Amino acid sequence: AQLAVTADTVVSEDDARPMRADARRNYDKLIAAAREVFAESGSSGSLDEIAKRAGVGAGTLYRHFPTRDDLIDALMRDWTDRVAADSEAAVAAGLPPRQTLNNWFEAFLGHITLHRGAAAKINAAMDDPASPIYRKCQALGTANDRVLDYVRQSGQLREGVDSRHVMRLVSSIATLSDDARIGPAETVPMLGIIVDGILIEPAAS
Repeated sequence: AQLAVTADTVVSEDDARPMRADARRNYDKLIAAAREVFAESGSSGSLDEIAKRAGVGAGTLYRHFPTRDDLIDALMRDWTDRVAADSEAAVAAGLPPRQTLNNWFEAFLGHITLHRGAAAKINAAMDDPASPIYRKCQALGTANDRVLDYVRQSGQLREGVDSRHVMRLVSSIATLSDDARIGPAETVPMLGIIVDGILIEPAAS
């Protein structure tokens, strides 16, 4: 669905209720602040701190997000857009398969470590239709399929590579990164091992 925009209002894609431009600005600032706080403290991070960083009062936060779950859901809604955009960008770049996968897997890792504890929750929700974030995990799967299908067309993806298996492997590295607080210096080489395992190098000419 398209967002209906006028000079003074923005219509939410989810509920089609008009939101004034100043309210939209506050909404966007709260989302950005929540992303920062949750990245630092996990999804139990202080709501008061989120409001403070957004430069709004607690009342404004609760008008937009009556519960913590409402805020997390909104953050994840934005997240699915960014996941899709990154997978589309990886394909549109037209880079060689190895570089395409390296770039995508690093983006994938970043998306599922958006806040402390997120990687394990997302990993657990992938096969759990009862989870409130199951559908969002399906969006992640669609994005991963898009990139692997692009690489498959090059003839360099090994026969039988399953997108969900690849997701599980990358997600496991993300969970390790989250739990052990390790950074790119250690995670990038591990992602490279996955790339090595699923690619067939082109024959030398």
